Amino acid sequence: MNTTGLCLALLSAVLFGASTPFAKLLLGDMTPQMAAGLLYLGSGAGLAVVLGARALLRLPTHDEAPLTRADLPCLLAVIAAGGVAGPLLLMVGLARTDAASASLLLNLESLATLLIAWVVFRENVDRRLLLGAACIVLGAGVLSW
Repeated sequence: MNTTGLCLALLSAVLFGASTPFAKLLLGDMTPQMAAGLLYLGSGAGLAVVLGARALLRLPTHDEAPLTRADLPCLLAVIAAGGVAGPLLLMVGLARTDAASASLLLNLESLATLLIAWVVFRENVDRRLLLGAACIVLGAGVLSW
């Protein structure tokens, strides 16, 4: 069993769960638009540091297929939905609800992603994934009760 992958997945889940209350704190005296912009500014700065460190250390890069003109509509849709509307709506929602409720609601993100992958993109969904989704729903139900 790959314990490194398991530990990283658990750390990712903990950080994801902790991010919502911290984002709620960030909203203190600013508008949701400003908070969303600052979150993405921080994300871009962090990515720039990682890419700069990889370049300085001369770490290997992963070759990927170049973008073409045909990719442009999908790329713009992803930027609009995931880079603009998503963070903005998250911050507006956080401004109007408590962080604990928002964290529980964010569990639906993984379920929605699973459903979209399964139905729209015809991804393989087996019993383990469905069991995991059921556990997410059950856990959220127990916590909200």
